Amino acid sequence: MTLALSSRRYLLRHPWLTALSILGVALGVAVSVAVDLANGSALRAFELSGEAVTGRATHQVIGGPGGVPGALVARVRVEGGVANVAPVVEGDARVAREPSRVVGVLGVDPFEEAAFRPFVGGPGSGLDAGLFLTVPGAALVSEQTAAELGLAVGDTLGLQIDGRPEVAQIIGLLQPGDDRSASALQNLLVVDVATGQEWFGMAGTGDSGAGTGRGSVPEGGAEPNGADSAEVTSANPSSSPIPYPSPAPAGRLSRIDLLLPDSAAVARVAALLPAGAEVRPASTQAETLATMTEAFRLNLSALSLLALVVGLFLIYNTVTFAVVQRRRVLGTYRALGVTRGEVFRLVLVEALVVGAVGTALGLALGVALGSGLVRLVTQTIGDLYFVVRVRELALSPWALAKGAVLGLGATLVGALRPGWEAASVAPASALRRSTQEDRIGRGAGRLALGGAAALASGGLVLLLPAGVVGAYAGMLGILVGVALLTPWLTRVYAAAAQPLMARLMGPVGRMAARGIATSLSRTAVAVAALTVAVAATIGVATMVSSFRTTVEDWLGSVLQSDVYVQPPATVFRRGGAVLDPALARDLAALPGVERTDAIRIRTLDGLVRSGGNSGGAGDGSSAGRFDLVVSRIDATRAGVNRYKEGSAEAFAAAAPGGAVAVSEPFAFRFGVGVGDTLRLPTDRGPRAYPVAAVYIDYGNDLGVVLMDERPFLAAYDDPGYAGTALTAAPGVDPDDLVASAQALAEGRQDVTVRSTRALRQASLDIFDQTFVVTSVLRLLAVGVAFVGVLSALLALQLERRRELAMLRAQGMTPGELRKMVLAQTGLMGLWAGLLSVPLGLALAAVLVFVVNVRSFGWTLAFVVSPSVLLQAVGLAVAAALLAGAYPAWRMSTTSPAIALREE
Repeated sequence: MTLALSSRRYLLRHPWLTALSILGVALGVAVSVAVDLANGSALRAFELSGEAVTGRATHQVIGGPGGVPGALVARVRVEGGVANVAPVVEGDARVAREPSRVVGVLGVDPFEEAAFRPFVGGPGSGLDAGLFLTVPGAALVSEQTAAELGLAVGDTLGLQIDGRPEVAQIIGLLQPGDDRSASALQNLLVVDVATGQEWFGMAGTGDSGAGTGRGSVPEGGAEPNGADSAEVTSANPSSSPIPYPSPAPAGRLSRIDLLLPDSAAVARVAALLPAGAEVRPASTQAETLATMTEAFRLNLSALSLLALVVGLFLIYNTVTFAVVQRRRVLGTYRALGVTRGEVFRLVLVEALVVGAVGTALGLALGVALGSGLVRLVTQTIGDLYFVVRVRELALSPWALAKGAVLGLGATLVGALRPGWEAASVAPASALRRSTQEDRIGRGAGRLALGGAAALASGGLVLLLPAGVVGAYAGMLGILVGVALLTPWLTRVYAAAAQPLMARLMGPVGRMAARGIATSLSRTAVAVAALTVAVAATIGVATMVSSFRTTVEDWLGSVLQSDVYVQPPATVFRRGGAVLDPALARDLAALPGVERTDAIRIRTLDGLVRSGGNSGGAGDGSSAGRFDLVVSRIDATRAGVNRYKEGSAEAFAAAAPGGAVAVSEPFAFRFGVGVGDTLRLPTDRGPRAYPVAAVYIDYGNDLGVVLMDERPFLAAYDDPGYAGTALTAAPGVDPDDLVASAQALAEGRQDVTVRSTRALRQASLDIFDQTFVVTSVLRLLAVGVAFVGVLSALLALQLERRRELAMLRAQGMTPGELRKMVLAQTGLMGLWAGLLSVPLGLALAAVLVFVVNVRSFGWTLAFVVSPSVLLQAVGLAVAAALLAGAYPAWRMSTTSPAIALREE
């Protein structure tokens, strides 16, 4: 009880130190929890989005890039004996009045939906099938989304699809039965199959049988066909689904959903499918989406742990200070008979109390921070990979439990050594102030040897083919090594700084430098924490700078045309929208256009089989999503790329015959190279394409296959142009050509017309957006380190109260005292900044040459910006001086008599 009262009295007598300790733990835990929650919410968004569009389907029939023929529905039902077959059309659209908002569009047959998505066609759904099939653009939307968009039954919603205006007529509201279903239906429009086919260019020449005329309704108007008398669920809730199946839809479908009881049924369906179609488990799509972003989410998690590592330094620092501050009290307890075990438990319990409060606060802060971070994460995923409809924070008990374990575990680990030292020191030694410093001074050399060993181990781990996790393990070894080297290096630095400080500031400067070495047990830990945080800033900033410089250089190489025209896409970097064919022809015929390079894009989500002599994937198979980019390949078009393997000349010569070039990330993901053969899924069945070249590409980390349009059109249905690039004739101003293209597209299709300069800037803006999350986490890590330095300096000055009071009593003025304290903190900040430069560059090298390559396969230039290094050193000095301002003021205003009497 006496020991517990002693701990409570100590914590209450030093509220600022206790509060800073709690804050340091809280920030470390908050960053980790926030990233876990953001990553978990992104995964849950994939899962919920999949649930909404997949429903209860066990399997799906998918085709080549152009989808599957609608006539296949009847064949699977009749010849395959499958009772539950549902045609599906999927796509994305932008809300016209809110362009930043993207909604998913799910085209279904209401007569087949009861078994798959009961919220559409199941018993009690209240769907008026007559309205759903006959009202032009009829759509269902969830109550939550309708409320967010200010919609009611009978209203219309303007959409932009591939730059074309479409209008959805809201005939009913989806009423999910639980919160999970409500989340899954966020930003989802459910329409008739025929409507979906028309909107996304998949309609056939005949009647789909699932809907009729598609007229135009002004946005905001009401359909007179009973819509004005609508209730909550439907415009005519008394109607019930018509009890007969609809005819098989014409045109093409995104997929066909199936309920198959066993593998025999799967085999029967597979035997009926034409070339280019296959049966897959329904879970495959969600797994593919999660895999696409795995490296991105792993890198975020690793960066978030940096804040916790810095927090661990802070915890160790705090507990050490608490032990050193009360060394006389603990020595007295030991002299009075308190056992080592009791002292050890006292230190651990005290640290755990601080850790528990900090962890609880950190969990709350993590949830708040995660709410903002999940929007940044999903925005980045939306810019780079695919549309994420669900953007709400999902509270995961596992993430919160992990944060609690990390916070308390880090506190416990940080307290073990100080607790053991407090318990193991003899009472007589504990009563001597110099004992701790003597021990640290003697052990600095041994710690330095351990640091060298940790550095070597980290370097060896980086050489092992251990993936991204191994790369981060190697980085951790480097960080630990530098941290262990810091006490010895700091002592050398302080000794070297004394003569210089004496010349600059006289005795006050010498005392400031000497104080760093004489209080090594506290200053070294504070310096290490600040070093790690600032080094992380240098490492990440250098990596981003290297990446950005490389991308800028690459854009200058590949953007050889003068004007670029494309319809607005829902995912900036992946295209997907289609340019109106007549507009594309007219653009090519514009006066002043010397050359036109139009491209087609197909996203393939099938098997890639490779074989050959690259030493890569061999004759294996790999599943994964990637883009097939198609253009007319000639010497000029092939020459815009830079090649890692092969050459522009070889690719241009072989492309008309079916040879392809693959991007560097594709070659990395699938282990292929020049001489290998890709067997790609096409609309005519799998076909083989030899790899003629591997080219440098930073526009798509999932991989690209570049193909000439002649072999493409022989194997694939024409998807239309995703965009076109215009090269101005000599003497023609590109800005005039931009104006001409804009005038030509006016009133025909909403397209984006950019000059080379504008497209380059738009690409770099998206690049910068993807690193916003990284910048936020980096600043938070520096914030944790700042709290650590402030805590260290407060505790250091608190412990030196008697020493500083003696200096005041002997004639040192308050101004000289402030100068000494600030000089000491400035020296600590300068040393942390200088140490962080080589450490930060080492981390940057690992990020550029190891983590980046193992995550995405990109080859980047290593660019070191002197401004980044100078800013980092300045940040360290500024943080240290700012942290020392309050201790300096406090000690200079404390009465020497009071300080001596308190001692």
